[in-house]
Amino acid sequence: MPSPVATNLGVRRLLTAAGQAPSVLNTQPWRFRIAGREHVELYGDRDRKLTVSDPRGRSLHVSCGAALFNLRLAVRVAGYRPRVRLLPTPDGERDLLAAVHMAELGAPTAAERDLYEQIGRRRTNREPFSERHVPRWVMSELRKAAAREGARLVPLDHADTADLLDYVTIAEDGLLADHGYLAELAAWTMRGAHADGIPAYTLGPRSAADPSPVRDLGAAHPGRPSARFEPQPQLAVLTTPGDRRVDWLRAGQALQRMLLVATMHGVSASFLNQPLDLRDMRHRTDPYHRRGHAQMIIRFGYGPAVPRAPRRPPAELMPTY
Repeated sequence: MPSPVATNLGVRRLLTAAGQAPSVLNTQPWRFRIAGREHVELYGDRDRKLTVSDPRGRSLHVSCGAALFNLRLAVRVAGYRPRVRLLPTPDGERDLLAAVHMAELGAPTAAERDLYEQIGRRRTNREPFSERHVPRWVMSELRKAAAREGARLVPLDHADTADLLDYVTIAEDGLLADHGYLAELAAWTMRGAHADGIPAYTLGPRSAADPSPVRDLGAAHPGRPSARFEPQPQLAVLTTPGDRRVDWLRAGQALQRMLLVATMHGVSASFLNQPLDLRDMRHRTDPYHRRGHAQMIIRFGYGPAVPRAPRRPPAELMPTY
């Protein structure tokens, strides 16, 4: 069986899968390099880094980690076992985030095939969810998915959810008071046809109540309709033991595995990362927490079908040297 990167078709399949990953403001801040017949390298694309809201590059690394997980799945479905090295040259090329070696043959499991099939179905859903709660056994599956990638998913109870929503609202006010943030947000939510960014048709409605359980990315698009969202949203926080670049990459892989499992069970998800973005913008590091360092704040539930955000073609994901 030829290596997945031995043919142009094989490379396109890998990059198409990787490019379907979620990313901050759909910036898709990744590039890939085919390094021989058995290696793929993942690079962070600094030209797509959010310089205002992501000065540390944390969100970029989480996004690239999600793309890395999709790449791993695509390699498995192609009949190989990926061996991944994160930050393979920590003192060298800083943009090189991971190296994937695929020399060993190995048939994928049914579970891996099932996850792979969810890559094209996964969506970020900013619409109101139903009042139906995600069952405990499904949340348990999501927690197991995060744990397999070295992260921890911490579901919040009603009281903690209410407190966090208040905190999210305060952080949102801080972000919207920053002109640089607003300009950056507008640049990635512009109207028209693009292969990246958040188009208007995926923004969802504004919340008619405060605090809002959904992040309104449409500050640059006034006049959008409002809607009532679920009165008791289900929130969870994805944490990692540390808060370094390698932890961010692991968080991204955990996030994507978890989101694919959620998709398999018909569960929708969106993100409320305003407190994390404001922390990063102010160049603050996350202090130690007993449950780990927060990397993502996630809203789970059952939402309507939504369209897919645009993606760049595989040919654009290959860097030139």
